[in-house]
Amino acid sequence: MTMNFDVIQKLYEELPSKIDAARRLLNRPLTYTEKILYSHLWNPAEKPYERGGSYVEFAPDRVAMQDATAQMALLQFMIAGIPRVAVPTTVHCDHLILAESGASADLKNALSLNKEVYDFLASVSKKYGIGFWKPGAGIIHQVVLENYAFPGGMMIGTDSHTPNAGGLGMIAIGVGGADAVDSWRVCRGN
Repeated sequence: MTMNFDVIQKLYEELPSKIDAARRLLNRPLTYTEKILYSHLWNPAEKPYERGGSYVEFAPDRVAMQDATAQMALLQFMIAGIPRVAVPTTVHCDHLILAESGASADLKNALSLNKEVYDFLASVSKKYGIGFWKPGAGIIHQVVLENYAFPGGMMIGTDSHTPNAGGLGMIAIGVGGADAVDSWRVCRGN
């Protein structure tokens, strides 16, 4: 369930031409952040974007969600009537595990208390082509960093710790569930 290397390879192949186009448009050198942002535009920029003033559509490389916030996002996606997510996506079941008595007992308790939620997340994930990290498989913050983050990439996530992936030079932005759903509807190349 680790990062799709085709996504990384395609991004890196297209990166030089996209950065050159952005440099010509802005007529100046770019910051690292600008290089990532301009390389992830949904449509090529026709004019420079104004910081804090322009509406910009991006095509992220990945979406990551945790169990507590994924529920509503997945319900919204199901209503959309789209057969599969268009962006590689994962659900990580870690937030509903309460730390009270020790790892084994806490996991056992969470599996019992949240069985219906976990079953829902697993079945919806399978149906729509979403990776599923079951309870006890790891903490989303570290799993994302170790398995999905890469320099120059862009990820959105429904967890406030999504920016942790920035540790490897990725722009990773925490968003609401509705924003995650919007990213699943379209992606680069579709």
